[in-house]
Amino acid sequence: MNSKDLLSITDLNEENIRLLLSDAVDLRTKGWLNILSGKTLAIMFEKPSLRTRVSFELAMRQLGGQTIYLSPAEVGLGQREPVADVARVLSRYVDAMAVRTFAHRSLEVLANYADVPVINALSDWEHPCQALADLLTIYEKKGEFQGLIVAYIGDGNNCARSLMLAASMVGINFRIASPAGYTIDEKSLKLAKSHALSSGGGVFCTEEPALAASGADVVYTDAWTSMGQEAEKEERRLAFKGYQVNAELLASTNDGAIFMHPLPAHQGEEVAEGILDDPRSVVFDQAENRLHVQKALLAQMLGGLDISLPRYR
Repeated sequence: MNSKDLLSITDLNEENIRLLLSDAVDLRTKGWLNILSGKTLAIMFEKPSLRTRVSFELAMRQLGGQTIYLSPAEVGLGQREPVADVARVLSRYVDAMAVRTFAHRSLEVLANYADVPVINALSDWEHPCQALADLLTIYEKKGEFQGLIVAYIGDGNNCARSLMLAASMVGINFRIASPAGYTIDEKSLKLAKSHALSSGGGVFCTEEPALAASGADVVYTDAWTSMGQEAEKEERRLAFKGYQVNAELLASTNDGAIFMHPLPAHQGEEVAEGILDDPRSVVFDQAENRLHVQKALLAQMLGGLDISLPRYR
């Protein structure tokens, strides 16, 4: 890895990503191990969570370590106590922190002051752990990355940004269709395009969902309104009208195309009723893969991976 922390998917390179995915596949078959015995992960969340909390807690326990969950009321990042002080105190107690926060800047301050690894478990800017699970799912279903077309339909949000950057590093052609005012920022686009030049992938932006989805191998969407944006719900519903993933849109994709969503989904909004249960949907495999990639990530960040160790009896 490029640093002790994982704040952005770009803290990894293509080799790191492929190694993590390979380790995730191996760890899935090994069951419960004892390679992180004596290690403790602090899980510090400012936002509610299902998949992220459960997958991090189980990942650590299945590797022989333990977790401490810290709720917003217990920590109060930047309110009850300065972020820098939280970082310096927790560094004396735990071996790593997985942090789910509203402001990406909080992660940057934590990482700057902490002596232990800080993992972005979701911020307003990126969601690198989700992107790793997405890549694992795509590889499992398609057997390759090079030349694939991933069409992202919707908001240029944290999930879109991390997936775009990850895809551009491994040779995927990433297309994104977003309404005006909700596109990915130019700096991230420029970075993704530079990665794509090296990997053989590509990045394409449009306001037309049908154009993005035409001939795609993967169609991906996310909620129109994320946590913290509730006041914008009606405005966003109007802006994203016409950006729903439905049977008509999926009909324009390649044979064998798959549908992905990081969940939670709002059926009838970004995804039509019934699509989550369509044979092309892999959203629950995608959710499971959060566990496997996070096991690989923790194993690598907390002392190296040795999956030859025996299972618990």
